[in-house]
Amino acid sequence: MKPKTLCVHAGPGPDPATGAVNTPIYATSTYAYARFGEHRGWEYSRTANPTRVALERAVAHLEGGADACAFASGMAAIDALTDLLQPGDHILAADNLYGGTYRLFTTVTARHGVRISFVDATDLDALEGAFTPATRMLFLETPTNPMMAIVDLQAACRLGRARGALVVVDNTFLSPVLQQPLALGADAVVHSTTKYLNGHSDAVGGVVVTATPELGEQLHRIQNSAGAVMGPFDAFLVLRGLRTLAVRMAAHEEGGRAVAAFLAAHPAVGKVHYPGLPHHPQHDLARRQQRGFGAMVAFEVADLAAAEAVCNRLQIFTLAESLGGVESLVCHPATMTHAAVPPEERRRLGITDGLLRLSVGLEDPEDLLADLAQALAVISPAP
Repeated sequence: MKPKTLCVHAGPGPDPATGAVNTPIYATSTYAYARFGEHRGWEYSRTANPTRVALERAVAHLEGGADACAFASGMAAIDALTDLLQPGDHILAADNLYGGTYRLFTTVTARHGVRISFVDATDLDALEGAFTPATRMLFLETPTNPMMAIVDLQAACRLGRARGALVVVDNTFLSPVLQQPLALGADAVVHSTTKYLNGHSDAVGGVVVTATPELGEQLHRIQNSAGAVMGPFDAFLVLRGLRTLAVRMAAHEEGGRAVAAFLAAHPAVGKVHYPGLPHHPQHDLARRQQRGFGAMVAFEVADLAAAEAVCNRLQIFTLAESLGGVESLVCHPATMTHAAVPPEERRRLGITDGLLRLSVGLEDPEDLLADLAQALAVISPAP
C-alpha cells in the first residue's frame, strides 16, 4: 500500500468486540479471568492494554517491523533499549544527538556500568575506528538534532552488524513516512511519539519498533518489568494522529522547504541547516535514503542577543521545546533542548549561541515567511 493508505489503515482494524472503527480507550487496570487459571488474553494493563497494543501494531506496520513497544515517553523508550545491555558493555553513539539522549547516556546509563563514547557518525572512517570489542549498541540519529547532518544508514548498519552491535536509529525527525531505517539495515527504530506520530502537541510518549520478534519479546519483558508504559488515552491520541501522518508530513515539508529557501537568501542569516537545500553537504545522501526532507530547519544568526531578539519578535512561531505538531515552533538549542550538553561540546558540534531551530507547522507558508521577515528585520545582516 501507498503511505497515505497505510497510515489510515495500519494496525488491527475495527475493534473485534464492538466493530468500532476507532480502537476504544480501554481505561482499565485489570481484566476478569474467564475462570480459575484461564484469562481472556488480557491480565493487567502494565503487561498489555488493547489500546496500547493497537498502537504498537500500527507503528510496527508503518515502519515495516516485526514488533513494537510503546512507552510513557521517548526517553523511557531509549532507556528500555539500554536495559538490554550489561555492565561493561559499550554504546557507540552519534555525537550530535538530542540533548536529553546525551543526558541519559552520560548520567543514568553510565551509572549502570555501561560505557558510552560519541563519534561523528557522518564520517564512516571515524565511526569504524570508534568500535571496541565491547561495543554492543550503535545509536544513531539522522537527520541529527539540531544540526541536520545525515548519517549513511546502510553503511553504518553494515559496520554495526559486522561487529555484532545492535543498531538503533532515532527516526523522530522524519517519521516512517519519510524514512524507514529497518529497511536500511537497522535492528530497532525509536520515536518520540510526542512529535510527528501524534502531531498535535497533546500527548507524550515513545515507541521502539524491532526488526525481529525475538528483540521485540526482550523489550516487552523490560516494558512489563520496569512499567514505564504508555497509557490508553495517550495511545488513543497517537493512533488518531497516525491516520493523518502522511498528509501532514507532505504539508509540513512544503512549509519546511519554503522556510529554508527564504532563510538561505536572507542577509541577516548565516548558515542554514536543511538537507533539502542543494548546498547541504549530504543533500545527495538524503535524497537516496529518505522519501523527503522533512520540516526541521536550523539557522544561525550573529549571537545570543540576535537570537533572543528574533525569538521575542516572532508571532506565529511559538518559542517552546518539542516539535512535530501542527503549530510552528522556534527553539534555542543552547539554552533549551541541548542545555545539558557541556558548552565546549556544543561549540564543537556547531550549536552556537546564535543557532535557532524551527519546527515548521501546517500554517500557510506565506504567513510563516512574513513572520520570519518581520522578526529578522530587527537584527543586523550576518557578517
